Amino acid sequence: QVQLVESGGGLVQAVGSLRLSCVASRPTNTMAWFRQAPGKEREFVACIRWRESTIYYGDSMKGRVTISKNDAQNTVYLQMNSLKSEDTAVYYCAAAFAYLRVPTGENEYRYWGQGTQVTVSS
Repeated sequence: QVQLVESGGGLVQAVGSLRLSCVASRPTNTMAWFRQAPGKEREFVACIRWRESTIYYGDSMKGRVTISKNDAQNTVYLQMNSLKSEDTAVYYCAAAFAYLRVPTGENEYRYWGQGTQVTVSS
């Protein structure tokens, strides 16, 4: 098992930036960020395979987000720039120990953090 703790959410004005952090209690194979806006389904934002550092981005925020990691601290970051009001959502960190052939699917991840709220004001 692994515990995931997100931080860094908050209120930001449109076109502003935020950096989210997720600390894992132990190393994993893949860590990802998803988000869920009110009344919408959870959607994939980005993920990183820990060993290969392979990165995938979802379409919704591609070009405005960067995922990175700190190996020593088992931490993954999500730098979000040029934020829009439609980016308002709860952002979740997720992790998997197994190798995921398709690491962009919500159902592939067994472990989830509690979520951090990001609110973008226009």
